[in-house]
Amino acid sequence: MSAEVEDTYAEAFRSIYAEVLVTARDRVWLDHAIQAATGHASSSILCDCEAGLDRYVEPSETPDGRPGALLQFHVPRFRKDRVEALERSLLTRLSQNVLTCPTTACFCPNPGENHYKLGRKIAFFGDGYQFRDERFGRRVWVIPILGGEFVIDRRFGWHEGLMGGNLWFMGCDLDAALLAAERGSAAAATVAGVIQPFPGGIAASGSKAGSRYKFTVASTYAEFCPTLRDQLGARSRLPAGVGSVMEIILNGRDLVTIAEATQRAIAAARDTPGLVRISAGNYGGRLGKSFIYLQPRSA
Repeated sequence: MSAEVEDTYAEAFRSIYAEVLVTARDRVWLDHAIQAATGHASSSILCDCEAGLDRYVEPSETPDGRPGALLQFHVPRFRKDRVEALERSLLTRLSQNVLTCPTTACFCPNPGENHYKLGRKIAFFGDGYQFRDERFGRRVWVIPILGGEFVIDRRFGWHEGLMGGNLWFMGCDLDAALLAAERGSAAAATVAGVIQPFPGGIAASGSKAGSRYKFTVASTYAEFCPTLRDQLGARSRLPAGVGSVMEIILNGRDLVTIAEATQRAIAAARDTPGLVRISAGNYGGRLGKSFIYLQPRSA
């Protein structure tokens, strides 16, 4: 029997984001670079950005003919320093986590109208021995390093995007909820232009905005915590029979892309044994104005 899909919506909010194409000699070192560059970037609550793997890119599609991966880095648009904050995140992550990773190179797949002269800033690591060149039909900086050379595009663009698409998988127990989330996450990952910033694509600690503590901007969503059901009594919003809730978060290039990933995730997870309900988190439009409906809307 298929799980119920609640007639609700996920509330996404605007971001600015950058795409970065990382290449390496082989998949082993490519994955090391991905994991390092997107580490500690699950939630903008306390991370400098939200980052993740969009998709792997075949050697035939990369500038240098090597295995590649397309990454996204998002910062909320409501931040007043969003443009500077995103540049800082890119600067630190590409210089400390990609340049340092053996055999890697770094390219911008879409400079766009808005861009950072990021390659020049990272090239200062060359201590005066860095130089501009044309490689693979592109204008790049080349930095001499102990492993040989590090090649990076001169400019990296930023674009308007969305953050905060989400799905909640409510299972009869942890195993059911986690399996449903795994299936949903894997299906969402097949959509180009979407990332899932949490570990393994899944968040076990879905949060609400605000807290009883003034120094905390978000906190556990107590009304949906299974272990608090008896303590909260009538204030608990957890459906009967639910013993665990897992969440996936979707950031991406636009509403259409995230909506497609949402529907693929629902279809892939709905028949998971022990899954009771699929829902989503929203704040009645107070956080964002982009609504991703779980059930298709009539025209």
